[in-house]
Amino acid sequence: MAEANNNYLTQEKFDELSKELEHLKTTRRREIAEQLEYARSLGDLSENAEYQEARDFQAATEERIRQIEEMLAHSQIVSHSKGNKVTLGSIVNIQKVGEDEEHTYEIVGSAEANIQERKISHLSPMGAALMGKKKAETFEFETPKGRQKYKIVAVK
Repeated sequence: MAEANNNYLTQEKFDELSKELEHLKTTRRREIAEQLEYARSLGDLSENAEYQEARDFQAATEERIRQIEEMLAHSQIVSHSKGNKVTLGSIVNIQKVGEDEEHTYEIVGSAEANIQERKISHLSPMGAALMGKKKAETFEFETPKGRQKYKIVAVK
């Protein structure tokens, strides 16, 4: 079972974050420096809205750089598993017991979870209940609407 303090990322997400980090450190920092230089040229910094806005933008950018560096430094790459057991990286088809409709989810680390993309965290109630299960097994988990029972249709 995965530990809660580890940051699990797929290779795609790792690459995406690395690309964003590179962009922030090069292009974005240069743009901010230019904005700050322009704002300084306008005169009195104490009443200069452009300067204050550029400084705020700089602080937000540096914070994002720090967050990404921290995430990448403490991340573990997970690959899409090919086994029959649900693990990080698995794509799982599930079906609510008593219903016909199937739902497909990818099990990912919490930093990558996005319900619109059907990516659920291994730490979420459903994700945690799925971990280690196999095709045809049923599992239950607690939701605000009460206990839910599902069957695993396929593990990819």
